[in-house]
Amino acid sequence: MPSKLPFEAFDYYYSLGPGRSYTAVAEYYGVSKRAVTSRALKERWQERILDVERQARENVNKKCAETLEEMTERHLRVLKAIQARALEALRAMPLESAMDAVRALGLAIKEERSAREEPADRDGANVEAIIRREYERWLVPVDQQEPASGGEPQASSADDENDEDGGVQ
Repeated sequence: MPSKLPFEAFDYYYSLGPGRSYTAVAEYYGVSKRAVTSRALKERWQERILDVERQARENVNKKCAETLEEMTERHLRVLKAIQARALEALRAMPLESAMDAVRALGLAIKEERSAREEPADRDGANVEAIIRREYERWLVPVDQQEPASGGEPQASSADDENDEDGGVQ
């Protein structure tokens, strides 16, 4: 095959997507697969593909983080506006009719704490710690459980009820 592989061969190879192959490049440019393979090794096509894909993933992750940050900032601005309006209403209303303002303020504070990833209720963190501790205490893997006295596992009370006559189930 007399034709030489052009410099743009890598671009074509990359454009083929996940189903790319050296054979497809060879057929497209009318050269041997050996010529394509040789160029690919020399120019490190596989490593370049991995670099391009890694860069693309990093860019996507960066944009996602920026979008999430912008959304959080926007929500915090709205919540601050709600808090300001609720405080205004509390100042202007008599104590008996200010309950809506109190609810709005409480909700805005709760949502702001949630947006800032703080527990809305200071005891929430303590409850979470207690649940986690109990979970770890009661859900011990079978191979780490201490054997019951006598070296054999004891039957549960449900097993005892079903086997009262001592027979085989």
